[in-house]
Amino acid sequence: MADVVGDTLQLALAARSFEGGVVVLCGAKFMAETVQILNPLQTVLLPDLSAGCSLVDSCPAEAIRAFRKRNPRHAVVSYLHSSAEVKAESDIVCTSANAVAVVNSLPPGQPVLFVPDSNLGRRVQEQTGRKNMQIWQGACIVHATFAARRLAAVRAQQPAALIAGHPECAPSLLEAADFVGSPDDIIEWCARQSAPEFIVLTESGLRHSLEKRCPGKQFFFVANESCNCSECPYLRINTLEKLVNCLETLSPRIQLTADTLRRARLPLERMLALQ
Repeated sequence: MADVVGDTLQLALAARSFEGGVVVLCGAKFMAETVQILNPLQTVLLPDLSAGCSLVDSCPAEAIRAFRKRNPRHAVVSYLHSSAEVKAESDIVCTSANAVAVVNSLPPGQPVLFVPDSNLGRRVQEQTGRKNMQIWQGACIVHATFAARRLAAVRAQQPAALIAGHPECAPSLLEAADFVGSPDDIIEWCARQSAPEFIVLTESGLRHSLEKRCPGKQFFFVANESCNCSECPYLRINTLEKLVNCLETLSPRIQLTADTLRRARLPLERMLALQ
């Protein structure tokens, strides 16, 4: 049903070239907010406003404001998987693909708070060697609950498969991976490999894009401990029926204050300027 399939930033940037006045984002609320922030003149709809995110829930804007008052010298780097209000309190935003580059763009002596994903934050800290970096203890309920025993079980069944993992996964799982990267990076890496089989440590919604980009290859997703599957329960709140209703009624709409839109756009534009 989609006109565009991609990650949060890809969808937000694609909306910039859309000539119509209404965009429906079938994903999490923070994704729809990002589309709205970068496209303030568009009407942005979300089939179900309760399509949230555990990372967003783990990092309320009030806590970030309190941290900034206590630590005025810190630069706040927020992962795209955060609320519009948290983005508005941030100095710069990052994705899983550019998080290392974003942190490296800050002055070496600048203390940093990285929010909200702790696994991604630890990996960024390791790769940048940044000592003066505090990491928020948030987690994705999909990626953080993949278990090593589940990966071992899939690997036993598919011993020749290569393993690709998302940096939101626990370090112990990423150590077993042949490649670690963002969803788009995983797709492109799998396309370049001659191997016919892959074990993928991320949300299973990526299967559509993987199979489209890599015809003839097989992809196996690891079940996590939270739901015994590899699906994000928040994303699955959106249904075809809710999409139809959303198109018919032009609701529910993403509604952000002018101040939040303005302040959240600045750190996003700072990130885009690095690309």
